[in-house]
Parts: sequence; structure tokens; C-alpha cells
Amino acid sequence: MGKMVNCVVLKKEAEGLDKSPYPGELGQRILENASKEAWGMWMKQQTMLMNENKLSPIDPKHRQFLLDEMEKFFFGEGSVKVDGYTPE
Repeated sequence: MGKMVNCVVLKKEAEGLDKSPYPGELGQRILENASKEAWGMWMKQQTMLMNENKLSPIDPKHRQFLLDEMEKFFFGEGSVKVDGYTPE
């Protein structure tokens, strides 16, 4: 088992990430404050956002939207909910 972190998403101690999942200061904050489980949750949320909103990873506006949502998911009020989406 890897290092443990006080996960800001799960609100409990959990196994941390092995390396920064994103470049820069935001990636470092996620590494220090989020668990592997929370990162997996974000990846599912990001995929849902991309699919439901028809986002393209090459569009700078779409990338900025996803970056903003990532920050909210980990350190804000949470990522947006998609109208009409029902989780499994």
C-alpha cells in the first residue's frame, strides 16, 4: 500500500496517488490531498462531462472548462451535474 492522505473528496484517510496526475500547482495539490479512489471518481465525472456535453479535448475552451471542473471537484463545491444524467 502506498502513502496515505487525508482525502478532501472522501473526507477520510485513504491511499494516495503515486505521482501527480496533472501538471503544475493543481496537480501537486491533488497529489497531496486526494486519494486514488477520488481520482478514479474524477475520471468518471470527466468522462461523463465530455460525453454528455460533447466536449473535445483539442478545444481550448473545453479544456479550460474541464480544468475548472476538476478544481471544483477536488477543492470547491463539486463539479456540475448534467441535466438528465442518472448515475448507474
